[in-house]
Amino acid sequence: MGHSFEMRDRPTILDVAKHAGVSKSTVSLVLQGNKSVKETTRVSVRKAMADIGYVYNRSAATLRSASSGLIGLVINDLRNPFFTEFAALFQMELARNGFATVLANTDEDPALQTRMISSLVEHGVSGFIISPSYGDEEETISVLESSNTPTLQVFRSLKANDPKFPFVAPDYLHGGRLATEHLLDKGCKRIAFLGGLDGRAVTEERMSGYLSVLAENTMQPVVLTGQATRSFGKEMAAKLKADQPDVDGVLCFNDLVALGVLSACPELGIKAGTDLRVVGFDDIEDCQDSYPPLTSVSCSIPAFATATAAQILAWVKEGKTPDVTARSPVALIKRASSGA
Repeated sequence: MGHSFEMRDRPTILDVAKHAGVSKSTVSLVLQGNKSVKETTRVSVRKAMADIGYVYNRSAATLRSASSGLIGLVINDLRNPFFTEFAALFQMELARNGFATVLANTDEDPALQTRMISSLVEHGVSGFIISPSYGDEEETISVLESSNTPTLQVFRSLKANDPKFPFVAPDYLHGGRLATEHLLDKGCKRIAFLGGLDGRAVTEERMSGYLSVLAENTMQPVVLTGQATRSFGKEMAAKLKADQPDVDGVLCFNDLVALGVLSACPELGIKAGTDLRVVGFDDIEDCQDSYPPLTSVSCSIPAFATATAAQILAWVKEGKTPDVTARSPVALIKRASSGA
C-alpha cells in the first residue's frame, strides 16, 4: 500500500495532504466530517489516508491498544429484534469482561456507516464488531483498513475471505435445508421462499439450502424476494393466495416476514399451520407469542453473542486473530405454524 512508514515517522496530516494534493485544512475538514467538502475530494483524501496508512485518533494513534476498553458495535438495523437481542447480549458479555460497548445503528445506510466508523476510530475504540449495511463497500473497507483496528464481521460481510476482516455467521445454508426438509416432511407440495433483498449474499445463503432441497426433490422453486419486513410478508400472503394458491408451504427470509404472513392469514381465510405451513428464520422472541406460534430456524443468539465477545477480546488483548470464516450451529424450533 503506497509508502511504508516506520513507527517513528508515522504519517501525519501533512503527508495525507501532500499525497492527496490538497491543503492541510481540507484534510482536517474531511476528518471532522465537514459537509462543505466535495464528495470527490473526500474520497481522494480517504484514499490517501488508506494508501499511506494514516490513522486519525483523538487519543493519539500511538497509544492505541486494548487500553481504551471500548469496542465499537456497528449494526445495520437495530429496529429488527434479532439484532437488538444480539447487541444487548454482546454488550452485557463485554461488560462482564470490563469493556464498554459503543453502539452505532447505521439503518442500512452505507454513508452513515462510514461516518460512524470514522467517528468511533477517532474516539479510540480498540476493536469493531460490524454487521454491515450493504453499498459503498470500498469506502467502508478503506476507512476500516486505514484505522488498523481489529474488525470482526458478523451475520453479513462486506468482504469475503479477507484475513484482515474475519467473518462469523450462523450456518444459514444448513438452516434453509432443515426448514425446507421439515416442510416436505409435513406433506407440502409447493414451497415458496419469501423476502430478503435480491443479490445480497445473506439472501442467497438463506435461500441456498431451500433451493438445493427442492432440486434434490425435482420441485420448482417459487421465489419472491423483497424487504425483510412484516408488511412485505402481509403483501406476499395476499399475492400467493391470488396468484399461486397451490403454494402450501413458505420459508421466510426472516421471522419478520413470517410474522407478517401469519398476521394476514385470518382475513384471507387461510388457516396457518394446515392450509399454509409457515417457517421463519432467526427465532426471535416474538415467535413464541404469535398466532399460531412460529416455527423458526434458531441462530442461538445468546451463544453467538458470547462467542463473538470472546473472539474480539482475545484479538484485542492477546492478538489472537479469529478464523477467516466461521459458521455457528443452527437448529429448527418446530411450532404450530408449520403444523408441528
